[in-house]
Amino acid sequence: MDTNLEYYKIFYYVAKYGRFTKAAEQLCITQPAVSQAMKHLEEALSTRLFYRTQKGMRLTREGEELFFYVKQGYEYMMLGEEKIKEMKDLSHGEIRIGASDMTLKFYLLPYLEEFHQTYPKVKIAVTNGPTPDTVGQLLSSNIDFGVVSMPFAQREEISFSPVSKICDVAVAGNRFENLKGKKLAYEALSSLPIICLEQNTSSRGFVDNYLKENGVVLTPEIELATSDMIVQFVLRNLGVGIVMKDFVKNELETGQLFELQFEKPFPERELGIIKKKKHPLSSAAQKFLEMIEEI
Repeated sequence: MDTNLEYYKIFYYVAKYGRFTKAAEQLCITQPAVSQAMKHLEEALSTRLFYRTQKGMRLTREGEELFFYVKQGYEYMMLGEEKIKEMKDLSHGEIRIGASDMTLKFYLLPYLEEFHQTYPKVKIAVTNGPTPDTVGQLLSSNIDFGVVSMPFAQREEISFSPVSKICDVAVAGNRFENLKGKKLAYEALSSLPIICLEQNTSSRGFVDNYLKENGVVLTPEIELATSDMIVQFVLRNLGVGIVMKDFVKNELETGQLFELQFEKPFPERELGIIKKKKHPLSSAAQKFLEMIEEI
């Protein structure tokens, strides 16, 4: 399309108000500039768009046909501008977050609650899955950012910003009361019925690799998709569970479960936010991350 788009904008206002002077007022330009623009548009389209009456300018049949399409296009553009403004002032928008059940429950939820109270019209979409899935969702641009636990296969196009520390523990119920208070070597895990996460999680990978470095190959009897389920299985004395400590905080405090003590505890690992380095964040996602940094 070779015709100047500004001509169509002026055409919209002339057709809407029926007067060159009124269109000029709305556009903050002179009436001769409006008249000249309409002349150029008619020349470009090789047709008359207006004819003059006592009440002002009226559209020709060709002008009416053109206005039908210009009106839709121009008003959609104005609506788009308004939506952008709403997104910037957070009266509209969406945040897409990737997180595991662990990071969602023990890290993200308080921030999500505060953000939703402050910006109730911003939609929050959380894709729940283990760290490898969250990384894949980020690479596919299905989420704005993810909250993951180390370790994970880091990529050049992804940045990782640590935000917290987490620690894994082995816990058991009264079936294993004989182990309570004892200092154990990691080799003791080889003779116990172990319950842990599935192999496609960063937490399971961390535990497997760490124990292997200490001469123990983990062969769990039960593998589960979520840490919540591990806790439930351990409460029913089905085995010794390996989970993040925060998941069993209440059960440890109430004495329903106890923590196995090892000669050296599992090391801490990092929880952090992953983003695509060259992918700009929406205003809502940026504000949410700023909120995390402030608290």
